[in-house]
Amino acid sequence: MKKFKIGKKLISIKNKTYFIADIGANHDGSISRAKKLIRLCAKAGADAAKFQHFKAETIISPLGFKEIGKKSHQSQWKKSVFETYKDASINFEWTKILKKECKKNNIDFMTSPYDLEYVDMVEKYVSAYKIGSGDLNWHSIIKKISKKKKKKKIKKKISKKKKPIILATGASTLKEVKDTVKLITKANEDLILMQCNTNYSNDEKNFENINLNVLKTYKKIFGNKVILGLSDHTSGHATVLGAISLGARVIEKHFTDSNSRNGPDHKFSMHFDSWSEMVKETRRLEKALGNGVKSIESNETHTAHVQRRSFYATKEIKKGEKIKLRSIFPLRPYLKNSFSPDQENFLIGKKVKKRIKINECIKKNSVL
Repeated sequence: MKKFKIGKKLISIKNKTYFIADIGANHDGSISRAKKLIRLCAKAGADAAKFQHFKAETIISPLGFKEIGKKSHQSQWKKSVFETYKDASINFEWTKILKKECKKNNIDFMTSPYDLEYVDMVEKYVSAYKIGSGDLNWHSIIKKISKKKKKKKIKKKISKKKKPIILATGASTLKEVKDTVKLITKANEDLILMQCNTNYSNDEKNFENINLNVLKTYKKIFGNKVILGLSDHTSGHATVLGAISLGARVIEKHFTDSNSRNGPDHKFSMHFDSWSEMVKETRRLEKALGNGVKSIESNETHTAHVQRRSFYATKEIKKGEKIKLRSIFPLRPYLKNSFSPDQENFLIGKKVKKRIKINECIKKNSVL
């Protein structure tokens, strides 16, 4: 069974689902808002608050977007793509403050570094790296992230362990995913592979394209090499609950305090109430999934008796008389030490030790 830790939380198929609240650009350029969202998502049940470290200059080409124009959800942005990203970028000086706020609220701090320089700069703050779908085929940054280690002092010795990697796989082919997984696991075995659809329009039709069954494909191909996850931008909880049923144990959803605010991520993000409900429903589902072993459950012991049948006498059966099929019939409830319907052939022809009254249950100690 694949298992490893993110922070203090153990990640595995047998552990509780790990929830990442992607605050993304929803801080709206305000560190006080960013801290507020950390507090809110922690209260709503998130295990980690995730940000995005990028500089507009190293992620966006203004001329490139001028050539292709604004696509998909970007068409709703009032400013240019470059200006929007510039507004959404965070001052690196916030990092230490945000990390401290996460620690104060007992959740992990996480970020996606979209810059080779930022991979090194955030290293001491994060317990895991998130690689966004858009960088899945940027092998240079993936190699760099895969090799990053955290230093932990244990009895005056330095122990180095590579940090877990969370890889989103939206808008990619299976070959690209295979190539990237191979690249990562060659250097780092602690990988969470997330199915994702990178349409951020919040359109109801997006449910037709989330394709949760890809998780089955990943399970078949990669087996215990990875832990499955879902990075999702649809509304409601259907995709999350479906993914968990298919084996996902890490869920990432965007988080805001209000969907009515202006900004690139607010419209498709979850707010406090919907996030809380998602976690609540997930914890119910986790209980309902059980251990996979078919048995009479502890809360079924009574109903197993009241709904099942024992053989009862349809007429008086005298001592020494052989039991005939017409003299018995299976009825509820099943009584202890009696005969169940599947023991009919065994029971027919047996002699009774003592007289059995009409309507009396045939007990095992009453036959020879």
